[in-house]
Amino acid sequence: MIAAAGRYSPAMESLLLRLSPVFQLTRITTAFAAVGGVWFVLLWTRGNGAERSRAPAAVIDLPAWVVLGGGAMFAVGLFAFAMALNDTLDIRRDRVLNPERPLPAGRLSVNTAVGLVSGTLLASLLGAAVLGLPAVLIALLTAVAILLYNAAGKYVPSVGLVALGMIYAAPMLAANAELAFLWPVWLAMTHMLAVGAVSHRLAGRRPELTPPMLGAAAAGWLAAGAVLLYLAVARAGTVWPSWVSPWAAIGPAVLAALFVGFAVRKVRSVASRPRAAEKIQRYGSLWLTLYGVAWLVGQGLTAEAGLLVALAAAGLLGMTVLREAYNLIEHPVGYRV
Repeated sequence: MIAAAGRYSPAMESLLLRLSPVFQLTRITTAFAAVGGVWFVLLWTRGNGAERSRAPAAVIDLPAWVVLGGGAMFAVGLFAFAMALNDTLDIRRDRVLNPERPLPAGRLSVNTAVGLVSGTLLASLLGAAVLGLPAVLIALLTAVAILLYNAAGKYVPSVGLVALGMIYAAPMLAANAELAFLWPVWLAMTHMLAVGAVSHRLAGRRPELTPPMLGAAAAGWLAAGAVLLYLAVARAGTVWPSWVSPWAAIGPAVLAALFVGFAVRKVRSVASRPRAAEKIQRYGSLWLTLYGVAWLVGQGLTAEAGLLVALAAAGLLGMTVLREAYNLIEHPVGYRV
């Protein structure tokens, strides 16, 4: 006799079977990392008087739950748009290299994928509208950057890596386009550029990252950093504003060092290099939210930091539960008597 263990009810199983390809296409289980960056800037802006005076009226005057809800809708929509667009444009290559993905496996139609691309972009713009016109413009510019990255940038690693870092950093400014303290934005850009480079090498993606390409990516990173430095000085009159505690930098610095150790450990402990690349990329995005927590704690905004901790915990739990649900639905556990 064979009996199934760890199964869901028929109705729940049917629902998960229908939603699983959508979740996998949009990578929605890791979208909380994008929310973390936007929420950090919103909370940082509302918690610091010097930033409040520069922020759009909607970010300050609307209730916190409305602002954070709009920010979450914007970030999740933009993230899902980027992921869905990537797989839709890569369907031919995935038929050869990644046939298990929803589109090449036939678990999701191209028409549905195109609908998801359109719908998630629209949702992102609606969420940005809550934050004001500058947020809508930044959302549109980021969407254009995502299009360019998917069309050409990812096939030229030196350009693609810089674009990847900026795609993660730019949405943070949607929450406050006039943000004066820009070090968190620079750190997010730098972190994701480094994560992208390491993942590219470990996964053995093509074209290969050669020293000249790495040099070109470094030059692009320096140029983007110079722009952020110029904006910081133009807005605050200094590289590090006097109203920002110098202790605020300690937490993010420690976290950056811990991530380096985490990445080295994964490379050494995971037999499959592509598997190690996937883990570094997944947890590298989680680190963005942890950076936000560290910046807020260093500035004494502990209540605001608690919200980001809750977001990170909920995101990690949701990511784990959904991944396990996928496995149980697609590979049911059973026992024999």
